[in-house]
Amino acid sequence: MALDQSFVGRTYPPTAPYEVGREKIREFAAAVGDENPAYTDREAARALGHSDVIAPPTFAFTITFKAAEQVTQDPQLGLDYSRVVHREQQFAYVRPLRAGDRLSVTSTIEAIKSLAGNDILDVRGDVHDESGELVVTAWTKLVARAAEEA
Repeated sequence: MALDQSFVGRTYPPTAPYEVGREKIREFAAAVGDENPAYTDREAARALGHSDVIAPPTFAFTITFKAAEQVTQDPQLGLDYSRVVHREQQFAYVRPLRAGDRLSVTSTIEAIKSLAGNDILDVRGDVHDESGELVVTAWTKLVARAAEEA
């Protein structure tokens, strides 16, 4: 069953604040194999003009994907998450994420398309700091594969 097109434009409430931790940044950088010292060494980050260590660019996925659960688990949308694959991810930064940031994400459904029986869902996550300033926008494209015929 195709997803309801009337959900395009729907915005979900902001998430509770997520505090970006220095150790979480270090763990993430290690997991993705990025040895940039600005991700692990406060002095290296300060030498680049940052107040504390910064996060690798894809770190934002950890909080925007979690926030997108409001969309994917919305029973009214009717998405069968057991059939979903993550297709694409994009980020547009205003500034890097820093240790100590307290961030909230507002998710919006930007598009719903149907292609060859598959539903394609585009979700935008706007990440704001506690002062309300936009830090990064993330776009996630999910594909709900068509059910196989019996």
